[in-house]
Amino acid sequence: MPNPAPVTPDAPTVIGAPLLTQQWLDLTFIHWAVQPDVVAPLLPPGTVPDTHDGLTFVGLVAFRMDRVGWLRLPGVPYLGTFPETNVRLYSVDAHGRRGVVFRSMDASRLIPVVMGRLGFRLPYLWSRMTVRADGDTVAYRSSRRWPGPRGAHSRITVRTGERIGEPTELEHFLTARWGMHNAFFGGADPLAFLPNDHPRWPLYRAELLTCEENLVTAAGLPAPVDPPVSVLYSPGVPVRLGRPARPAGIPTP
Repeated sequence: MPNPAPVTPDAPTVIGAPLLTQQWLDLTFIHWAVQPDVVAPLLPPGTVPDTHDGLTFVGLVAFRMDRVGWLRLPGVPYLGTFPETNVRLYSVDAHGRRGVVFRSMDASRLIPVVMGRLGFRLPYLWSRMTVRADGDTVAYRSSRRWPGPRGAHSRITVRTGERIGEPTELEHFLTARWGMHNAFFGGADPLAFLPNDHPRWPLYRAELLTCEENLVTAAGLPAPVDPPVSVLYSPGVPVRLGRPARPAGIPTP
């Protein structure tokens, strides 16, 4: 694999004609450090674990998706607005593009779940979910309904703290991810890279008050043993997603 592109807090390219627009709101980022060989078998062919100081990370990200819209059409207020909780890994491809790989994407609207699974081949799962904010405390709840494993759940509560003036290199690495790797297409080389852009993250320190979950193990990963290495909160950003670019894997001669 070539050297990865630099980690940049701002999107390296601006998406002028987005495929999708949306807002990601009330996000909590929880991360555990793991050895790269733990997650390597779970990544798509053509990618390897992206690392920081020799380690890679498992992310549990809870948030509210808001007003998903196609192309330049206005976002949809009901079907395009719902809680979501993702388990994600960190990847880099043969072209040096850093991204994320989603192992699971729990969401509370059935139609977007079905569209995400069929149209984008993403691991969306239908769950009962709530996000409630009370002062400086935000609580996220989820319980999986379909397709399973039924009963996979999460209960996360954080207390937000001070705004981070200058995020660390690790905090940029975990949050400034400008695309996803996924098998959007069929065929012999299905891997593709779907880029995104958004304003620089407003990040806050966060105290993890509750974290009872089995989404990580349901996604095929070992249960976290040590405390998270990073817990962050963001009120959110508007996001534009571009069209999948293929191939993202190892170029053929």
